[in-house]
Amino acid sequence: EDIYPRMRLARGVPYAVSTLLHYLILFAGFLMAVAALGYDMTKFTILAGAFGVGLGFGMQNIVNNFVSGLILLFERPVQVGDVIEMDNVTGVISRIGIRASVVRTPNAAEVIVPNGMLIANRFTNWTLSNRKRGIDLTISVSREADPKRVMDLLVEIAKQNSLTSKTPSPQAHFADFVPNGMKFELHAWADRFEDWITLR
Repeated sequence: EDIYPRMRLARGVPYAVSTLLHYLILFAGFLMAVAALGYDMTKFTILAGAFGVGLGFGMQNIVNNFVSGLILLFERPVQVGDVIEMDNVTGVISRIGIRASVVRTPNAAEVIVPNGMLIANRFTNWTLSNRKRGIDLTISVSREADPKRVMDLLVEIAKQNSLTSKTPSPQAHFADFVPNGMKFELHAWADRFEDWITLR
């Protein structure tokens, strides 16, 4: 709370540093507690190595998810606060844990996703580089309508909405002829991902 606001860090870096420090402090405390009990650390290291090999074979899935969690923290393909879409789940990443991440859906459900799936599987991150969201609308009008007037009206209506992004500016174009009319498409952007449904 005191240090991070004073530093210019990329989004997601403070969370990664805090999580890594948390694990390092726990591990260092464990080693100091074992040393304080009077165990020979050399023997303990050999035993820990053998135990680690056996654990790696027996718990490959858990180890995979743990390593994947570290990759998520440092590579940052997804960060806390990002909106992702994976399979049939869309929501906000609320936590990246040691084994799994929590995705909070719009209806307040929390979906637990193993970290390995976020590394190995394909998913859509809607807010990785920016929080803008594109909106496409299809409008049909009668054949008697003036196409240029229709496109000008669509762009003007989009610009008048306070949720519409100024850059890139809204665009409208003729798409196709339909029975008894013409079809136009309007493309605009919402500055914040959270506003795109309201703007649409």
